[in-house]
Amino acid sequence: MKSREFPDGPEEKKAGSDRRQEAEVYEVRRGPSGWTLSRRDLLSAAAAVVAAAAVAKRASGAVCASGAQAHEYGVNCLAISGNGQLLASASSDGVKLWSLPDGALLNTLTQAGIQVWCVAISADGSLLAAGNADGAIYLWSLPGGALLKTLTGGRDDVYSVAFSPDGSLLVSGDGDGTIELWSLPGGTPLKSLTGQNNSVNAVAISADGSRLASGAGYAGASTASIMIWSLPDGKLLSTLTGFASGVIALAISPNGQLLACQDYDLTVQLRSFPAGALLSTLITGNVQEHPPWVLAMSPDSRLLASSGYDKTIKLWSLPDGKLMNTLSTAITGALAISPDGRILASGAGDGTITLWSLPDGNRLPVCLMDPSVSSGVTGATYTVGGVTYTIPCGSPIPTGAVCTCNCASCSSVGNCPSFGGGCSSNSSCTCVPVCTCVPVCTCVPT
Repeated sequence: MKSREFPDGPEEKKAGSDRRQEAEVYEVRRGPSGWTLSRRDLLSAAAAVVAAAAVAKRASGAVCASGAQAHEYGVNCLAISGNGQLLASASSDGVKLWSLPDGALLNTLTQAGIQVWCVAISADGSLLAAGNADGAIYLWSLPGGALLKTLTGGRDDVYSVAFSPDGSLLVSGDGDGTIELWSLPGGTPLKSLTGQNNSVNAVAISADGSRLASGAGYAGASTASIMIWSLPDGKLLSTLTGFASGVIALAISPNGQLLACQDYDLTVQLRSFPAGALLSTLITGNVQEHPPWVLAMSPDSRLLASSGYDKTIKLWSLPDGKLMNTLSTAITGALAISPDGRILASGAGDGTITLWSLPDGNRLPVCLMDPSVSSGVTGATYTVGGVTYTIPCGSPIPTGAVCTCNCASCSSVGNCPSFGGGCSSNSSCTCVPVCTCVPVCTCVPT
């Protein structure tokens, strides 16, 4: 059975009450009369966020305040919508929706506190599928987040889901080795594919929708395999073997020529697709080198990202498999690349999500944070008229808003940490006008 265990991540916490805070997302602009508040257009706001981030001068690696988290538990899976404007993240505390590229929290989708192993977004961006530990698949509408259907019939955890490119088919992989085909939008079960003796940890559909790859097995499983199926009929075409341990991650190149796979034995391979011939081995089972966990491939089929327990993400050029860059981060259990190939999202065992620019691998100055699960961080929020709003880090704070972004506990004279000696008797503590998501204390004359 697949288990995402992050050795350096936070200890598992007992399930508590639903602490979701419904948030409306607004844009803030500066005009002749000062900062104004309006419903935010994501594309136009993105440029303002980047500009504000430059003003804030936040250093790489210090985008979020200490304790800021996107999820209370480790991030199991990430998915980005076809238009590149929405990121979905899955964890034990549900599914969260974030806007891209600014990273504002849009919504939290929960269902009785069930562990969510995997998420996928349909090509047209209208549906989100979430595979859960209770054996069910939840279908949510996007961008609104209404629960549309619950697909049942699986006998074990659902570890992997994928939509066909035309949105007519959903594929799911179960912990008992079964692959289910579902028709959409109705969610009618079409066919069960069997033959893999262990947990189906990963499924991937080719860009033309004609082929399905499924990877199965557990740590040490001698029967680990990848099976190639035709769609939509579900006919088994071939079985790929030669894996020392269970296959845990798959990625099919958009050009349909490559299959990247990795197993529990810490090996990453490139194979031809759909034939499955071994082309190269990028990483062998060396724990000290880069023990891998998940994969993501760029839309131009020229870059592969792999993450590992060594707290790095490696970027590889394709098809030659040359190592291009190594990014330092937390232990990462989820990766996703935007449709334009310019953003890499990574989700870690400490509940954080990081955005990186591609192909250079620079950390983007964006903090994805849910204040309700961020210990000791007041968060990128503000209140107007009793309503709490969420804004991305780097956004200006509108005049008259109750600031919760940047103020440390320093309202008393003589307690201003960033100035060491404290505020003088003729000074007071205030907030800087740009939300940095890093609590600071600024002394200004009174």
